[in-house]
Amino acid sequence: MSGFEAGSSLTVASAKSALADGLARIVAGATAVDCAALTQFDSSALAVLLAWQRAAKSRGAPLDILNLPPKLASLARAYGVDALIEGAERH
Repeated sequence: MSGFEAGSSLTVASAKSALADGLARIVAGATAVDCAALTQFDSSALAVLLAWQRAAKSRGAPLDILNLPPKLASLARAYGVDALIEGAERH
């Protein structure tokens, strides 16, 4: 499994560059994103994760979301997108 790290911060300030970086990695064949280092985030992180998932799916592969922080999972539940995030292979 080829993957990449989400980084330590994924907020509105960094979402555009994080999105572009992740999309490039997905195009190059990445099939997983590790969120273990993610300590600063807002709802933009969810938008980026969902966009990465859509990009991977359009290439015919799921995107495994690894080590999603509990607070980000809670935010996903609050926004009603937890099923989409958890629908990926979340570990």
